[in-house]
Amino acid sequence: MVWGSTYLGIMITIETIPPLSSGAMRFTVAALVLTAAIFLLRGRDALRMTAKEFGGAALVGLLLLTAGNGMVAVAEQHISSGLAALLVASVPLWLVVLRILARDRPRVLTLTGVLIGFAGVAVLSLTGGSGAGDAAGIVTILLASLSWSVGSFLSARIPMPANPFTASAVEMLAGGVGLALTATVLGERLDLDAVSGRSWAALAYLIVMGSLVAFTSYVWLLGTAPISLISTYAYVNPVVAVALGALILGEPVTGSMVAAGLVIVVGVALVVSTERRRQVVPEEKEPAVAEVAGSA
Repeated sequence: MVWGSTYLGIMITIETIPPLSSGAMRFTVAALVLTAAIFLLRGRDALRMTAKEFGGAALVGLLLLTAGNGMVAVAEQHISSGLAALLVASVPLWLVVLRILARDRPRVLTLTGVLIGFAGVAVLSLTGGSGAGDAAGIVTILLASLSWSVGSFLSARIPMPANPFTASAVEMLAGGVGLALTATVLGERLDLDAVSGRSWAALAYLIVMGSLVAFTSYVWLLGTAPISLISTYAYVNPVVAVALGALILGEPVTGSMVAAGLVIVVGVALVVSTERRRQVVPEEKEPAVAEVAGSA
């Protein structure tokens, strides 16, 4: 529920704060707070990691947060927050494509779900949600989803810090620094006097609830809960985002958005349910959709 609300938080934040700069502040502050909390509650040993583990977490942070989340914020300048969430719900579908490229062979039902889901993505992309977004925003959000998928896919295959909270802190720090550098290179200008109280409040919400609570909880869950359970976030995020965008910002909810969104959710549901059944068969050792993530 919280993670689904971050699409609204991003939309309000970027009303008066440039998208990349807002992300840089969000993730850098969250990383510093989380690092301090780990040190105080778990001690210095919890922060120890090898150079390879630090590099792995930093790479994942750049893919998930600098490219993935950064492009979501940029895209929301051109499309509604609800449409952004519906397109980001395609992440589990991209992950299956990456598995195929890695020579893993998903089940036929999984592939069927991917085809169904991408049909919904195609409808949303071609129609623009019937007025909820333009082509530039849609292309950007699809690239963001792909980057998030690649980062999530790699996170289970490269060295990472043993402590999931430490991994989250490194990812957010790398993501924040990457966003700050990108904002500087692209010439974003942050005028603090022009920032509204509404945007500051939304940014604070994203730091505390979106990053420290939702993102860190997700990283922790990956190591403790069945991925088939975690993956069900993909059913909830777009529903929450579309509802909040419509209720609070008055964003349009068109018939094509609802229809295509349902198609995407059905495709994702078929993928996740098939992978859940696959996980309970002991002799099947291939990786399931263990890297599913959200992008807000």
